[in-house]
Amino acid sequence: MRDSQLLKGFTADLQQYPDHKLSEIPSDGSWSLGQMYQHLIEVSIEYLENAEACKKAAADPDLEKSDGGKALFERGGFPAIKIKLPDLPGNTPSNSRTKQELLQGLLEIEKRMEQQEKSAAETNPACKQRHGGFGWLNAKEWYELVDMHLRHHLRQKKEIEQKIGL
Repeated sequence: MRDSQLLKGFTADLQQYPDHKLSEIPSDGSWSLGQMYQHLIEVSIEYLENAEACKKAAADPDLEKSDGGKALFERGGFPAIKIKLPDLPGNTPSNSRTKQELLQGLLEIEKRMEQQEKSAAETNPACKQRHGGFGWLNAKEWYELVDMHLRHHLRQKKEIEQKIGL
């Protein structure tokens, strides 16, 4: 189920941040607010592209979620733990995006979610795309994963805000 206020909250908060605080890294090994927002944008778009791709996928009811994917959807979200991505080039978001670029990215997510809300629910649930950690997800699950991922990063956002004095 989509929480339309969640994305609006991220957008409202981003508009309030001073520009110079977006790239401030609070401590070694952590992300800035700008990096966290860029990560949210990139991953949300990836998830929505996978939801869209499910419409063209061949139906295969035998494709299943991984144990982690089953647990995620049973729980309705990510566990309340920090998840450290491997130190690979693609896992470190850009720290050079402007507030305007980040706001544009959030608007793009909102637009795509509005466009796909009904179609994701109506797409054949046996048509799936593979997630690297969660296994095979249908369009509705990919769509729901956007909100789960946004909610997962709320604690990180608060933590960064506190560390940089916002």
